[in-house]
Amino acid sequence: MSAAAPPHPAAEPGISTAGPDRQSARFMYMYALAVSGGAVAYIPFLTILLPLRATSLAGDDALDVLAIAAFAGAIAASVANIGFGWASDVTGTRRPWIMAGLFLSTSMLLAMPLATSVPLLISMIVIWQVSLNMMLAPLAAWAGDSIPDSQKGLLGGLLALAPALGALSGAVVTLEWLVPFENREVLVGIFVMLLVCPLLFAGRPVAMPHLMHPNGTGIDQKSRITTHKRGTVQMWLARLLVQIAEASLFAFLLLWFRSLKPDFTANTAATIFAFVLGFAVFLALAVGRWSDRASRPILPLIWGSAIAAAGLVIMAFAPNLTIAIIGYVAFGLSSSIFLALHSSQTLRVLPRPHTRGRDLGIFNLTNTFPSLIMPWLTLALVPKYGFYALFLLLAALAMVATLLLLNMRRRGTAD
Repeated sequence: MSAAAPPHPAAEPGISTAGPDRQSARFMYMYALAVSGGAVAYIPFLTILLPLRATSLAGDDALDVLAIAAFAGAIAASVANIGFGWASDVTGTRRPWIMAGLFLSTSMLLAMPLATSVPLLISMIVIWQVSLNMMLAPLAAWAGDSIPDSQKGLLGGLLALAPALGALSGAVVTLEWLVPFENREVLVGIFVMLLVCPLLFAGRPVAMPHLMHPNGTGIDQKSRITTHKRGTVQMWLARLLVQIAEASLFAFLLLWFRSLKPDFTANTAATIFAFVLGFAVFLALAVGRWSDRASRPILPLIWGSAIAAAGLVIMAFAPNLTIAIIGYVAFGLSSSIFLALHSSQTLRVLPRPHTRGRDLGIFNLTNTFPSLIMPWLTLALVPKYGFYALFLLLAALAMVATLLLLNMRRRGTAD
């Protein structure tokens, strides 16, 4: 006797039943803001507020504390994302999990100033990561339940807003005149609530029942799922390779610029970084809309990873700072567009809708693995061979991603 299929997460309370062909723009905008709320929840905290907390508790040992917190947090986030994605699959609903995760993660964020010792701080970070992924995992799966393939390019473009707003929130919480109090986690928590709550309380997606059932039946269904599994593996590997390159540049951008020009300022580096993230939003929206109209979901990913590789090669051989910045801008824009569009197009190759949350949790490993791999790559190459060798290795990884996607497109897995 076959097991009964788990409940499908399509039947969220208050869902409209109007036309099944396109999702409403209102819901998609609310969804993009909620995903941006997730980015706002962790980017300013991990990049600015946590280092300040670690320094106040550990002084000169702050780097060791941050390394331990990053490692433990990455492991906790990886396991929790898979677990809560699976839990939302089993229960057949996403919204309650998102709401619970929002409440718990915000509560933990506001409690961070109460940490009076390093072990307590690290324990609280692990709990915060678990509760944050209680929100993020079902939120990611909800897009697969609600947004059809014909709008996944637009969805990817909208998702480019998340890292830009995350970086902007980090700049805002560091403004002394705007945030005159010490516990800036309060402001971060307010931002997150303002971005996520509209979706939870007013999001009314058009019902998409066809997204909750695998296409085809019997032998045809098994064949299609096998094809999708092949495409899923290729998409996973391609994202991992580009994420490794992106994480390496994010962490060591300022050091590389200063290796070319010792008096290069942190403010200039931040300005370039902000320009890349901001401009990438508009480019990703344009490219995503084009991919929907042309029904070419994988082609922008191929070009994105290829241009990222070219940008890294330019950076490796840059004779001066101007050429180096041009190379970085090419890499930064193309990789940002790649990652945003990849997040949405992944949804079309996942093999089974009733395990969508769990499968997206496995895809989330491509976000956490690079933080564990990247420091060792850099330490192994840069001290002995310089940034030149690192950039060439990262370019090679991006080209492998391009070849994987080219093979996927040739086989017709997703295009």
